[in-house]
Amino acid sequence: MQQNRSGACPSILPRIPEQGRRNLGEMPALARLLVRLGLLLVVAGGAVYLLGRLGISFGHLPGDFAWRRKNGSVHFLLGTSIFVSVLLTLILYLLSRLRR
Repeated sequence: MQQNRSGACPSILPRIPEQGRRNLGEMPALARLLVRLGLLLVVAGGAVYLLGRLGISFGHLPGDFAWRRKNGSVHFLLGTSIFVSVLLTLILYLLSRLRR
């Protein structure tokens, strides 16, 4: 039997279809995306931690509603939702301006 560069017989090597070879080349891009998302989560967690240390805690902003009964409670974080929405809108707007 003929051997290839790796020393294995060709019949033993798995055959990767053409489409599969193309997807293998995209894995580093996926890995970079996952690392960036992880770093973003670390930064967001640090920001929430620091804001909590400064006395600004999410869920206790004006406009956040909480109903408590003896069998449970319901929290409607309207103020926090608006704050996070405005903050993300500003961040994404600034990022889009920087990319131009």
